[in-house]
Amino acid sequence: MKKGQKLTRRQALKWMGLSAAGAALAACATPPATAPVAPAESKPADQPKPSGGKLEIFSWWTNGGEADGLNAMFEVFRAKNPGVDIVNATVAGGAGTNAKAVLQTRLAGGQPPDSWQVHAGRETLSYVNAGQLEPLTEFFTEQGFDKVMPQFLLDQLKINGEIWTVPVNIHRSNVLWYNPKVLEQAGIEPKFPTLDSLWAALEKLKAAGNVTPIAVGGKDKFEASHTFESILLATFGVEDYVKLWDGTDTMWNDPRAAEALGNLKKLFSYANSDRSALGWADAMTQVLEGKAAMTIMGDWAHGLGISKGLKVNVDYGWTPAPGSDAFMWLSDSFGLAKGAPNPAQAKAWLEVCGSREGQDAFNPKKGSIPARTDPDLTKYDDYLKAAIADFSSKPLVPSAAHGAGTTNAYQAKFHNTLEVFSSDLDEKAALDSLKEAAADNNK
Repeated sequence: MKKGQKLTRRQALKWMGLSAAGAALAACATPPATAPVAPAESKPADQPKPSGGKLEIFSWWTNGGEADGLNAMFEVFRAKNPGVDIVNATVAGGAGTNAKAVLQTRLAGGQPPDSWQVHAGRETLSYVNAGQLEPLTEFFTEQGFDKVMPQFLLDQLKINGEIWTVPVNIHRSNVLWYNPKVLEQAGIEPKFPTLDSLWAALEKLKAAGNVTPIAVGGKDKFEASHTFESILLATFGVEDYVKLWDGTDTMWNDPRAAEALGNLKKLFSYANSDRSALGWADAMTQVLEGKAAMTIMGDWAHGLGISKGLKVNVDYGWTPAPGSDAFMWLSDSFGLAKGAPNPAQAKAWLEVCGSREGQDAFNPKKGSIPARTDPDLTKYDDYLKAAIADFSSKPLVPSAAHGAGTTNAYQAKFHNTLEVFSSDLDEKAALDSLKEAAADNNK
């Protein structure tokens, strides 16, 4: 298959070693999703409303736009369920690296929150296998969500024939954010179709010496792996990138795996040296303030810009991460805990999560696009409209750093390996660790 050629679903599943029944495991490249623009009729079934009580929602949304988006969805819930007291159980740390550890302790101790944030796709498998989630297929149908979400996403939600979570959005992981004034002053056009074009720009910025060429974080323990997945996509291409997550070390023995680590090491040579002290939001803030020229981060960074009152394409710009314009997707979703203390309140929450009103309140602040096909587009800005268009027109590949293509067990080792590499730059040790971790993507 040649570079740029789109995969058929059958080809993708074959590479992943998945049966059609296990299609939900998500670690596959697929053709673009149906454009989420056409209004679709949804007639949710009337559900009994909780008259009071508590609802505990567990997430890792504490920064700028993500916290604003969550609060916007809480307001929709409160309007519909005025007697319910929301317990906002957030644990700071991008990609849930800290929150997941806390959640596992609670689940192991038999103290689940009513509903928790989980990435749709292979990450959900971790909780399904552990018997920690209730199936939601019947609820999904009752609410009519199956009629208003693209088939691509519905396929990713199914594990063992059941839907387990309600998605609230679609994020794009492979985005390079830049400061327009900084690049203009350096005479750099903000288009990086290849890694070589990125290296040329970074070298120019480094020679000028007045800003950090590219800001990279590490405090949230996922920033290096996040950057690396875009480097992997650029190095392997769409059709081979997806094979990295098949639960074997086959592709990690390919010479391009070592090449990708070399590319990441080269990128770090243009980055700030205090990576472990900065979170992703700190790195993006440096770009917004003109202290750094660019950073590679998911479009929740756009939510951060929105929360600061800044405007995309004016105060900051964006372009696909270098080397590929494929859409690397992930989806935040919420599930219903098995043994949830407040199941009626949790279902009322999930009803809001999947509703048009809830998603149109949440996503314009979060910096993500709706999972539904019938959003009110007047609520979405230029970047989000462009993301909606790209989601429906570009090849789709799963994010590894954010659970679309990887299990929790794998993500923990993936994040740790790349954060260590960000510090010691030991390519052999990192590659050996990635080979060893590959089998954990089956757990």
